[in-house]
Amino acid sequence: MKLIQESSKTKIVSNLIVSMLAIYGISQKQFKLDQPSLFHRIVTEVISPVQEGLASSKESMSSLWENYISIVDTSKENNILKKQISRLESDLTSMEEMRKENLRLKRLLNFSDELSHQRVMARVVGWDSANEFKVIRLNKGSRHGIKTMAPVITDHGLVGYVYRVTENYSDVLTILDQNNRVDIVVERTRTHGIVEGVFNFKCALKYIMRNEAVEVGDKLITAGVGGIYPKGIKVGMITDIDKENFGMTLSVEVVPSVDFDKLEEVLVLIPIEGVQAQNVTPAAPAVEKKI
Repeated sequence: MKLIQESSKTKIVSNLIVSMLAIYGISQKQFKLDQPSLFHRIVTEVISPVQEGLASSKESMSSLWENYISIVDTSKENNILKKQISRLESDLTSMEEMRKENLRLKRLLNFSDELSHQRVMARVVGWDSANEFKVIRLNKGSRHGIKTMAPVITDHGLVGYVYRVTENYSDVLTILDQNNRVDIVVERTRTHGIVEGVFNFKCALKYIMRNEAVEVGDKLITAGVGGIYPKGIKVGMITDIDKENFGMTLSVEVVPSVDFDKLEEVLVLIPIEGVQAQNVTPAAPAVEKKI
């Protein structure tokens, strides 16, 4: 038993001595820096620039990709903004057209307040197949109260009269047609005459005697005879007088007050029941007009 205890003490002492020697050896060890060989230096000098280039390329590719993503996002945003701008411009255009239309309609209604007729607002939806708009089609018909021989006007003046009506549409023979004869009065001189359509969006004033003192610039209004057109509606203005022709009457050129090339809305005047036409009515079209 005594021998076993002495053996254990010996092992413990031995282990302590070995540990102390190991710690002392580590503390006394000196690390030496290796000097690179010629081969190692050559390899390092050759490979390092390549590694540096690869690292730089990686950074460039990363930056390029980020820029590409940014450009794509910006392009999408620009497309969205362009669509929004386009919608806004379209809305502004529509609002401006509505504003202009409201002004035109307001002028029409204000102009017709003094007329003793029922009124129907209508829009021009068609023109005759020939030029000069001698016949126009409206988007209102008999179901809206429109009747044949009803005068058609704008705030600028006389358009013509309704000569054909269906349930939802009506055709108007304008004063540009030679079959539509309008009794007029020269506003300044009170001279009576007849306006007929001729060509090139113009009319002719007929039956004006040579001794009448009409002049270029004189305005013409409806005379109120014939039982069709109310009195005092503007018809046109004298733009030329040919005094060199021989005969008892003058050759007078008239430009209508209405710009038929820009005609959009009109007012149809419905004769009040019980009021009969006087004298003669405008002649009906000599040929069928096709729209």
